[in-house]
Amino acid sequence: MAAKIDTSRIHIRPLKKVDLPVVAEIVDANEMFSSEMLDDMSSGFLAAPDPDAAESLWLIATLDGMLAGFVFAAPEQLADGVWNMLALAVSPAHQGAGIGAAITDALEARLRARGDARMMIVDTSGAERFALTREFYEKRGYEPEARIRDYWAEGDDKATFRKTL
Repeated sequence: MAAKIDTSRIHIRPLKKVDLPVVAEIVDANEMFSSEMLDDMSSGFLAAPDPDAAESLWLIATLDGMLAGFVFAAPEQLADGVWNMLALAVSPAHQGAGIGAAITDALEARLRARGDARMMIVDTSGAERFALTREFYEKRGYEPEARIRDYWAEGDDKATFRKTL
């Protein structure tokens, strides 16, 4: 786990197509999902003329100019003002340094500024190896809301957290 860093070294900005290879490396290093899905996942956002008005929201965090993390969120289609943080990851070398907190704060601030978000939900694994992930969300003000047993796989529950924006 990296030592906390001076947050002035972290810069948050919208995702650009040129960022996708490094985002793929971070996805693969964190064993999140198949990085081959990134092109489809990000295409709508990257095609939008104004990133702040795009239907989904992709932000990346750089540390001293190097891409160190990303977040992806999208509105829940059948709910009023509910957004789902679908992916959040920091490169393993920088985990625990404050990048995840900075990018999560930036995501929440952008959604508040849009004026169409009232709640954020996030799903993660209930497995023991995700204990620090669940702790991270709770420290960020997310409350445990639901658990679906054996969701991801036998013995791997889905843990859902919520936060009012």
